[in-house]
Amino acid sequence: MTIQLYDSRAQALRDFIPTTPGAVGIYVCGPTVQSSPHIGHLRSALVYDQLRRWLTYRGFDVTFIRNVTDIDDKILANAAGTAEEWWALAYRYELEFTAGYQRLGILAPTYEPRATASIQQMQDLITRLIDRGHAYPADDGSGDVYFDTHSWAEYGALTRQGRGDMEAAADADPRGKNDPRDFALWKGHKADEPASASWPSPWGPGRPGWHIECSAMASRYLGAGFDIHGGGLDLRFPHHENELAQSTAAGDAFAKYWMHNGLVHVHGQKMSKSLGNSVFAAELLDQARAIVVRYYLGAAHYRSTIDYTDHSLAEAEAALERIESFLDRADRRLAETRFASSGVELVPDEFAIAMDDDLAVPQALAVLHETVRTGNAALDAEDLRAAAAARGQVLAMSEVLGINPLSPGWAVSTDEPAMVALTALVERLLSDRETARESRDYKAADRIRDELVAAGITIEDTPSGAHWSFD
Repeated sequence: MTIQLYDSRAQALRDFIPTTPGAVGIYVCGPTVQSSPHIGHLRSALVYDQLRRWLTYRGFDVTFIRNVTDIDDKILANAAGTAEEWWALAYRYELEFTAGYQRLGILAPTYEPRATASIQQMQDLITRLIDRGHAYPADDGSGDVYFDTHSWAEYGALTRQGRGDMEAAADADPRGKNDPRDFALWKGHKADEPASASWPSPWGPGRPGWHIECSAMASRYLGAGFDIHGGGLDLRFPHHENELAQSTAAGDAFAKYWMHNGLVHVHGQKMSKSLGNSVFAAELLDQARAIVVRYYLGAAHYRSTIDYTDHSLAEAEAALERIESFLDRADRRLAETRFASSGVELVPDEFAIAMDDDLAVPQALAVLHETVRTGNAALDAEDLRAAAAARGQVLAMSEVLGINPLSPGWAVSTDEPAMVALTALVERLLSDRETARESRDYKAADRIRDELVAAGITIEDTPSGAHWSFD
């Protein structure tokens, strides 16, 4: 077993060899809780959930850290001029992110630290950088502290940029900087900012810069050196570049592998506020079942750009229904036979090879759907042993991908009033149809079937009676 992952820093596939045998430490940049989550946030969180699930299936003990940036310029700006405190706004949006993750079946992280809970660790890291000659307090009395990019020869190693090619860091007033590309580690308190958004420090009251937050939290919970750092492609520069520079300049090994997921476009265009084409998480999750949304967002290779269109969810729904229909059919046919629980829930070799190859989910899904076809053929041929084997493999593969329709988290409650009413109506019509067939009134039986099909109900006639499901 050799897992290969694409390391963004090396720009190549690398064999995954964890720092500690049998254990994996993953740090993923979580949301800056300034506004509601959109489709891109869901896609990124889902990618690393797939990674975590696969590593766990492969037998690793995974420690998964995903932070919450709950203090930031944009949070303060969005709360300014309103009756809402900045910390209340941040928490309100944090709850929206959590709700979206939960609906999508994303596993809760091992720990989810907020930036505001690690201020001391950030200050300690800044002090180390100053002592090593890689950071300096501004001499303009602002209380700002900057990373000295000129002092670190490896600055630009992640994105392979020379300093001359880099844009100026637009994260603080440039008048206190030695170089426009130097970035803020600590931001001195300003008169127009709330006092609650300020902490005492050796350089005066203020708050941390964005980049230092993740460096401090990653090392606090995973150690000075850990295995995987992940995030969206849009974070490579400046955020991840600056994390790498400040952490390694402070003497930490930091991340061994860097992973970045592709972005989400909408109808061929990049999402942006100026275009007004953002698709928000709550909106997306209200358009289809959450398991369908998960299938759609997780079906492409994680490094690719996906394009959301009006037909995306319908295609995902059709693909998922093929899996659901097979499992339902297999369970009914295998019930009360010696094969009912005989299918070993292990993924087939072809699936494992695909997942080991930099999480090649499209190829893994192809194996899953081919196994569904094989299982249906086995049921047609009354080869119950083969059908049970296929069922076990389908369950194992779909569980790894988080799309197992039989998992408790995806169960549709039959106790909901609408479902109770629908079930009663469909069962009554099926009873009337059976009565018509017994009376040889096939015209009436066909009419009832046609009415159900027109309403989106699929009818399957079996030796044990008619069974129905949603079309």
